[in-house]
Amino acid sequence: MARANPPAPLKLLTTNAVRGSLAELLPAFERQGKQKVEAFYYSTNQMMDLIKGGEMADVVILTGPAVDELAKQGRIVNGSRADLASTGIGVCVRKGAPRPDISTLDAFKRALLDARSIAHTTTGQSGVYFSGLIERLGIGAQVRAKARTQPGGIVGETVARGDAEIGIQQISEIYAASGADLVGPFPPEIQKLTVFSAGIFSGTRQEDAAKSLIRFLKTPASARMMKAKGLEPVKK
Repeated sequence: MARANPPAPLKLLTTNAVRGSLAELLPAFERQGKQKVEAFYYSTNQMMDLIKGGEMADVVILTGPAVDELAKQGRIVNGSRADLASTGIGVCVRKGAPRPDISTLDAFKRALLDARSIAHTTTGQSGVYFSGLIERLGIGAQVRAKARTQPGGIVGETVARGDAEIGIQQISEIYAASGADLVGPFPPEIQKLTVFSAGIFSGTRQEDAAKSLIRFLKTPASARMMKAKGLEPVKK
């Protein structure tokens, strides 16, 4: 008797903020006898542009408000939003390099002014926020003069190569760069937490499998992995 063809892989469009944890979680999902998952990583803003341009998938993970926006547009199934985890923004340096003091707002500003170069994204949540933050802190011109910007991706990799002295990105994305050390989070008064959520694409032919993946990402074991990778799981 001929074997049935295996189901097509689930297509996942996901923010880089959960890249470190998904590197462990997706293979675990597949080992449980579930479907293979093909994950494509972008910043939330890059992903929104792709989806609005017609890109389709089965599951998406991006910021909660972005999932809500796509649901209003009919691109994501209404009611399918599932909050997974949140993270703040932090500072990183090359592995083993001296770590600047960023424990207070004044120390944070001094660290930015003293750094020879600063890497951040232009489309990621952290990069967009940081660009506005330096203006509010009155150090925009000084920081922009030594910025090493990139559209998206993992800033810690840029720092690990030595192309920038310090990097600014969401903490979970810093954890995803093996050659970078997390210095610490932004001081509380300027910190920005972002919640990341999953949703199911309207028109998917694999809705049951998509629901299964999201349930898996909400399990206690998955939550522990996310926490180990710099994310704070959403409990409900």
